Amino acid sequence: MAEVVRVAALTGYFDAMAALGVDPRPLLAEQGLTADLLINPEQLIPARATIRLLERSAQATGCVTLGLRMVEARALADLGATSLLIAHQPTLRAALATLAEFRARINSTLILHLEEADGQAILREDFALRQPEPSRQSSNLALGVLARLCGSALADSWSPLTVCFAHEAPPAAELAIFTRVFRCRPEFDCEMNGIVLDARDLDRPNVKADDQLAQHARRLLESVMSPTARTITQDVEQLITLLLPSGKATVQMCAASLGVTVRTLQRSLDAEQISFTNLLQRARMQLATQYLANPRMRVTDVAELLGYGSIGAFTRWHTKSFGEPPLRWRNGKRALT
Repeated sequence: MAEVVRVAALTGYFDAMAALGVDPRPLLAEQGLTADLLINPEQLIPARATIRLLERSAQATGCVTLGLRMVEARALADLGATSLLIAHQPTLRAALATLAEFRARINSTLILHLEEADGQAILREDFALRQPEPSRQSSNLALGVLARLCGSALADSWSPLTVCFAHEAPPAAELAIFTRVFRCRPEFDCEMNGIVLDARDLDRPNVKADDQLAQHARRLLESVMSPTARTITQDVEQLITLLLPSGKATVQMCAASLGVTVRTLQRSLDAEQISFTNLLQRARMQLATQYLANPRMRVTDVAELLGYGSIGAFTRWHTKSFGEPPLRWRNGKRALT
């Protein structure tokens, strides 16, 4: 699947950069983008260029909350043609399912996981990229947009129980924007990026839902685009991400979770020209990049979260994958910022 995102993903970018007093044009040029290219919100552009643009812009401005500043300029309508269908779903659970159904047309690299346990629900978002990229700003932006969607389906006064971020806490002066966007106390240095809410919220009626409008929106969407069916690659990527911390991200466990034999799973992946080993490697590299970008997360913790039983095994894998041990890689990245 092509790694693409709608231009609308950058809604609020120019206003945020103007408020910070930095000309974004050189930063756009670095990623092969231009202001003219970004005029049409439905235009698809490379997701990797978008992620890199936000990270470089945060560095250039010294603003670690750039992604959240962009959220404040967002509305549900910025999701494009799917927004009408999502807005009129009967429950938040249905709205999230619709978002997942059309995700390839909105952002092909962003995977949404829903987990329920002990009366709570966790909405977790992860990037699935062929090559890992630091994505703090894009992750914060995606979580902020997701929180706006939840608020639209539930009520303007709704707030989650908490929001979790894998990165370290920002300077105290920047904390206020987290409260404005998410309406709750955030937690940092977490094992994931996600929103925690009362599980009952998933099935609360959406008082603004209109079934006739939803049906009309679906017919309109299906006349111009078809929802992309989930691929076996996407299903396995999601399972790997969820199973890594427990050390159970094996082809056997993934096959069992999908209700198929290992041989059937491998054949399905072969048909999509990918292997389980490649998917596992890809997930580990992306998560390692995300976790090691947080200087407060110990390397031993990162090793555990990626399913390694020893720091030595993790160090050997990291050196082979990135060309240097994790500590040296982390120090080198920090020296560049």
